[in-house]
Amino acid sequence: MPPQEIAGRQSPTETRRASCRFCASTALRTFVDLGLSPLCQTHISPEQENDPEPFYPLHVRLCERCFLVQLDEYVRPEAIFGEYAYFSSYSTTWVEHAREYAEMVCQRFRLTADSLVVEVASNDGYLLQHFVARGIPVLGCEPARNVAQAAIAKGVRTVTKFFGTQGAAEIAAEFGQADLIVGNNVLAHVPDLNDFVAGLAILLETDGVVTMEFPHLLRLIRGNQFDTIYHEHFSYFSFSTVEAVFAAHGLTLFDVDELPTHGGSLRIYACHVGSTPTSPRVEALRAEERDWGVRSLARYAQFAERVHATKRSILALLVRLKGEGKRIVGYGAPGKGNTLLNYCGIRTDFLDYTVDRNPYKQGKCTPGTRIPILAPERIFETRPDYIFILPWNLEEEIAAQLAEVRSWGCRFIVPIPEVRVR
Repeated sequence: MPPQEIAGRQSPTETRRASCRFCASTALRTFVDLGLSPLCQTHISPEQENDPEPFYPLHVRLCERCFLVQLDEYVRPEAIFGEYAYFSSYSTTWVEHAREYAEMVCQRFRLTADSLVVEVASNDGYLLQHFVARGIPVLGCEPARNVAQAAIAKGVRTVTKFFGTQGAAEIAAEFGQADLIVGNNVLAHVPDLNDFVAGLAILLETDGVVTMEFPHLLRLIRGNQFDTIYHEHFSYFSFSTVEAVFAAHGLTLFDVDELPTHGGSLRIYACHVGSTPTSPRVEALRAEERDWGVRSLARYAQFAERVHATKRSILALLVRLKGEGKRIVGYGAPGKGNTLLNYCGIRTDFLDYTVDRNPYKQGKCTPGTRIPILAPERIFETRPDYIFILPWNLEEEIAAQLAEVRSWGCRFIVPIPEVRVR
């Protein structure tokens, strides 16, 4: 049965949301519609190649009341994150980012052997391993069993569960409240936003700190980063909106860092109300968002057309190169890459294959587009003319890893924010 026939059917894991996941307003309007796409981390194994795939709408909406940009919840988190294909440790730059963060917070918040650091969605221990090395007690909370096992193998104490008010109460009862709660690229993955943030407040020690990192909505819009939209990401945050979400649960944002990661992210620092002075950086970012027009509906209206134009440009380049007989392969099989491939309709007629450092993905195919995922060594065996970089946020890291391809004249294609060849 073709994917298109499956897309509209209700399944046991399917849910619908007719109102804003934060403020419950029903005044929602289209932000961008990327058509139908499969779950971006459900890579297809050889025994599944003849099986149908469910496709779900990637129709993103804007709440006219609280300005939360959000995706409908079609699949329950258990179906997405029960077993997961993303392992953070395969990105060298991301592990280094985690190490630098650990060093910074240990010094800033004077963490010691008497402290407790909890990471929500702790993945394979990429971050908490740096606290373990310093002798600071840690606990990872990771819903994907296969990924959690990788963390445990590194000596990172980990529980396998979804985080919310219930999970927070269970952790606090068994391990105590946390002096530091960390959440990197998890806030966007949470369908029940209020339950999650309320859980943070439950687990946090009276004078403790929460830090959360997530892509900044303004950078997504300015950088044309439409491929960071996929079903695993339920929400897309401005600072203004995330501040309102945390305030609704008794947490104050007292500081913020603007980061280059993932095309432009925010790291927010939260505490219980009144426990920490507010940094000037908070008001500076509030002012920047006000000046941009974060609460103006008109500001969001032009994004969709820029996305459509980028799709046309990407396809025009690939059509021209293939018409010239060029061989093109991909690098990476990230969530963002699968959104781009499916939205643009890029299959093996354009990319012979893609490669990924993660052995978990090798030997499988990309969801929807069914492009083979191979080991990076394949590039040096086939010597393509162009390499299409799907995790464009790691462009410099990948270009350095593959510097040798220049010896036979190979060039890189980078699709975001506008397609270019380097």
